[in-house]
Amino acid sequence: MVCLPNMSLKVLLSLLLVITSREFVELKDGSAAAAAAATDSKYEIDRISLLSFRKEIASDPLGILNSWNGSSDLCQWKGVTCGRRHRRVTSLALRGSGLAGWITPSIGNLTFLRSIDLANNSFYGKIPEEIGRLFRLQHLNLDNNSLAGGIPSNLSQCFHLRRLYISRNNLEGKIPVELTMMSKLTELKLLSNNLSGELPHSIGNLSSLEKMSVAFNNLEGRIPSSIAQLKSLLLLAIGVNRFHGEFPAMIYNMSSLIMISMASNKLHGNLPQDIVLTLPNLKFLLLPKNQFTGTIPKLLSNASKLQDLDLSLNNFVGRIPSGFGSLQSLKLLNLELNHLGSDEASGFDFDFISSLTDCKSLEVLAIDGNVLQGVLPNPSFSNLSTQLHVLNLGRNQIHGNIPTSIGNLTSLTTLGLEKNHFTGSIPSLLGNLRNLEGLSLYGNKLIGNIPLSIGNMSLLSRLILGKNHLNGTIPSTLAQCKNLERLILSENKLSGTIPKQVLLTGFSSLMTLDVSMNSLSGPLPLELGNLKNIWYLDVSQNMFNSEIPATLGSCAGLEFLFLEGNFLVGEIPMTLNALKGLVDLDLSKNNLSGPIPKYLESFPLEYLNVSFNNLEGEVPNGGVFGNSSAVFVSGNTKLCGGIVELHLPKCNVKQPPMKQGRSFHLKILIAVISVVVGCLLLAFVLKFFLMKRKKKLSSMPSMDKFDRIKLSYGDLFKATNGFSTTSLIGSGSFGSVYKGVLSRDETIVAVKVFHLQQRGSSKTFRAECNTLRNIRHRNLVKILTSCSSIDSKGNDFKALIFEFMPNGSLEQWLHPRHDSQLRKLSLIQRMNILVDVASALDYLHHHCHQIIVHCDLKPSNILLDADMTAHVGDFGLARFFSQPHQHFSSIQSSTIGIKGSIGYSAPEYGIGGEASTQGDVYSFGILLLEMVTGRRPTDEMFTDGLNLHIFAKTAIAGQVMQILDRELLISEETMTPEEHTSTSEEQNHRRHRMKECAIGLMKIGVECSKESPRERVDMRDVIKELHLIRSTFLDVRTIGAVSSTII
Repeated sequence: MVCLPNMSLKVLLSLLLVITSREFVELKDGSAAAAAAATDSKYEIDRISLLSFRKEIASDPLGILNSWNGSSDLCQWKGVTCGRRHRRVTSLALRGSGLAGWITPSIGNLTFLRSIDLANNSFYGKIPEEIGRLFRLQHLNLDNNSLAGGIPSNLSQCFHLRRLYISRNNLEGKIPVELTMMSKLTELKLLSNNLSGELPHSIGNLSSLEKMSVAFNNLEGRIPSSIAQLKSLLLLAIGVNRFHGEFPAMIYNMSSLIMISMASNKLHGNLPQDIVLTLPNLKFLLLPKNQFTGTIPKLLSNASKLQDLDLSLNNFVGRIPSGFGSLQSLKLLNLELNHLGSDEASGFDFDFISSLTDCKSLEVLAIDGNVLQGVLPNPSFSNLSTQLHVLNLGRNQIHGNIPTSIGNLTSLTTLGLEKNHFTGSIPSLLGNLRNLEGLSLYGNKLIGNIPLSIGNMSLLSRLILGKNHLNGTIPSTLAQCKNLERLILSENKLSGTIPKQVLLTGFSSLMTLDVSMNSLSGPLPLELGNLKNIWYLDVSQNMFNSEIPATLGSCAGLEFLFLEGNFLVGEIPMTLNALKGLVDLDLSKNNLSGPIPKYLESFPLEYLNVSFNNLEGEVPNGGVFGNSSAVFVSGNTKLCGGIVELHLPKCNVKQPPMKQGRSFHLKILIAVISVVVGCLLLAFVLKFFLMKRKKKLSSMPSMDKFDRIKLSYGDLFKATNGFSTTSLIGSGSFGSVYKGVLSRDETIVAVKVFHLQQRGSSKTFRAECNTLRNIRHRNLVKILTSCSSIDSKGNDFKALIFEFMPNGSLEQWLHPRHDSQLRKLSLIQRMNILVDVASALDYLHHHCHQIIVHCDLKPSNILLDADMTAHVGDFGLARFFSQPHQHFSSIQSSTIGIKGSIGYSAPEYGIGGEASTQGDVYSFGILLLEMVTGRRPTDEMFTDGLNLHIFAKTAIAGQVMQILDRELLISEETMTPEEHTSTSEEQNHRRHRMKECAIGLMKIGVECSKESPRERVDMRDVIKELHLIRSTFLDVRTIGAVSSTII
């Protein structure tokens, strides 16, 4: 062994240490460089993906993505969050940024994303399936966009997803079963889409779910029993769908539930009496607009935490439980539009009011639209919650005086007592309600003056006192109500005039003013011109005796102006030419003089009545004056001109003065005699020629009024693909209707081919031609031409060619054959159709050269164009009368039977009664009732003397909402989920408006469909009533929120 000196050993060890350290450093530097390179590569992938995302953005009005460029650090880009360690994108938050465009599939490359929030933008297209690659994703929020297509099933691969929000988009299809595999999901919100099908039966697999909202879709079927497995569920919102069956019993096992919302479904049966015993945490029970029956469970009073209880729009009966007073947390109690109440008039129906005095948090009490009877307990109201801000007791059978103690409820913002039997005067103590925004006492039997104290309600926006027996004058203190938007004082006994000081200092916000059917007198105030926001003004049927104020021209937003039935004089002011938006104008039954202003031609008028005045001169031809069913000028003996249908004399054309003298008169006499003789000879020759020709053409209707389009059998055969079944769009007793495309100009037409082998078919063909060749109206089907020829087999062929109606028949909308067909006619659409049909009948009955009776009015004979305008068709059974008295024809024996259609045909036709316009009125009444109730007159329920007329007449007394077409109610539902599950003042007003409108329509239908023809109303009166109802319904003014609840 060699021994080294100590010094040498130290040197050797130092050398080895240096060599080793250098190798270690080089190894370490190599690993770091490799790691950095990998990080840079993935960072670059994120950068490219985000730039690709930006590229698909079509609109960025706020410049949110301006920082997204290739030269800056993506972790500094707006809306982007990166992880500290790997600098990978972990969050994309662009909520409410105003962005529009596609969501690029490259978003799936951002594999470190844990949160995506793109809510409240305008993204469109489909949800990229590539989002399913983001296995780290925990939060996905795409609410409030315009996304379409289905929900990608591979979202289930986002195993860590806890919150999935895709509400308020246009998604369709079924809810993917695969979503139920996401066991960590705590919140699922899919509301306000177009999702269909059933809830997945495996929904119970979402064991962590706490909140589920699938409201406002088209889901159907029964609620799956597996939902009971969701032991952590706090919120269940499935409202506004088509779920059916009884109240699901499995929910009793879900003790964690805080909120149950099942509004607007088809659930039925009784509510279990012990419904809340196993739901100790329940705060919100919202079951409105279903078909529940029976009594309200008394044990609901044991739900000690209950805050909102909404059972409105069902079929509950019996008394309201008096135990609700034990619900100390109760804030909302909505039981409106049921059948609640006893058969006794003892006043016991309101015992529950006293118990509610213990509910110190109560904010909303809505029990309107029931059959509650008796007198309100006066003292009890003063002890109700001081937080009460909505009290709706309208549409019941309450009598007696209005309790003065209501004046102590100083927090009230809405008080509805309309449509009861209240008597006595309006308590002056109501003036204490200084927070009141809406007061409705409409349709009672109140007397006395309008109290001056009403001016204390400075926040009042709606004051509705119409249809009472109030007298005295309009109080000037109303000038203090500077927020008033809607003032209805019609159908009372008010006298005096409209106070000028009110118009000068108040009413700047007024939109609706109706003081019609009173005894107001004096001049119409010039100050009406101060109502800059007015759009509905009705001062009709009073005793005003001035000129029409020229200042009305300042009311530029006016759409409805009714001045009829007064003593107004002078000319129609030229200043009214500023009312460019006027839709309805009634100046009838006054003493107006002068000409009809030509500027009215340019207005969008749908109704103009200037009849029974002293107007003179030529009636214009343009605009509304070209529609005889929309303009009324009778009772003005000095009017002339206008369209032929108005039946006015021609206007005299002034001739230049003629020279006097014998020679001149002699020349004239000779010329006249020569012309007369020549005409007689020509007439003789023509008559001979025509008589000879008539034998050849006796079976052919005259086509002089048609558009002279010449079409052969071959043209029609080609246009309809050989009259194929795929082109068939309808059929009847005498013919079939095909959709055709004319090859010459690609015009789409409807071809009605008559079944000539059917007895009476040729007669029907001639009847339709004879009817349609001489009439033109926007609400009648337009015939283009006819074809009378020989088919390919040598048989006679007859067809009529009409303008094509793309929206089919009313029958298809009211009673679709398949669930897949759309069936969403809103109430306003139904009213528009009724106005259209009534206008057509009025034209046929009153404005043609001969009176025309349709004789077969029914939904299948009413066609809808692209704009949903109705056109009456099928005149195969039409009858003509030349004598005006025929349209009031009594039942007379007729040798010609009127067949009509079962259910729609007037009863007198069944016993040989003569055709009359009153028969059409009957058919219209039945049609109207069918459109409102959704029931055919031949429905199976109508047996043993019950028919649609009696059914509706009986319901008017208090059950209108119960017989209203439920599809109509659903189509009117346009509120957000928050608004729906709450019972807001606006919601109450909307429902009341719908009910009021339905009552008005049913009354018309009942009047039209009376058994005796003499008792039926005239179509002219029907049109006026329909216009009034439609105008009132369109007077939509929000009433303010009552409560809001999360969905």
